[in-house]
Amino acid sequence: MAKRPRTIDEYLSGLQADQRTALQKLRLAVHAAAPKAEECIAWGMPGFRMDGTCFLTFRATAKHCSLHPMSGLTIAAHSVDLAGYDTSPGTIRFQPAKPLPASLVRQLVKTRLAERGQPRKRTGRRSR
Repeated sequence: MAKRPRTIDEYLSGLQADQRTALQKLRLAVHAAAPKAEECIAWGMPGFRMDGTCFLTFRATAKHCSLHPMSGLTIAAHSVDLAGYDTSPGTIRFQPAKPLPASLVRQLVKTRLAERGQPRKRTGRRSR
C-alpha cells in the first residue's frame, strides 16, 4: 500500500513531471489569490483551507488533472471562461499540457471565497 501524502509537496513529488508542473502553477495561483489560505490534504487530495474549512482541492489522475472548488455555483459563474474545459458540478478537468491559466485560477478562488461568505441556499426538501 502506498504511503498517503501528508503535504502538498509530498503529493506532487509522486506525480509525472508534466502533472507536477501544471499543479504547481495552479498552487502558486491559489496562493496569489488567497495568501492567507493554509495548505492541507483533504479527502486524500491537496487543498486549501481558510478559517479551518477546506474550500478547494486539486489532483492528478491517469487521464487528467482537476481542480475542485467544491461549488457548482463557482463553476457556473465562470462557465464562459471554462468553455474549453471538461466540467461538472464542483470539478474542472484539464490536461497538463493545457493547464488552467493563472488568471482564471485566481478568479475562481476569489469567487469561491466570496461565495463562502454568503448564506447557503437550501436545495431540495428538508427532511423532518
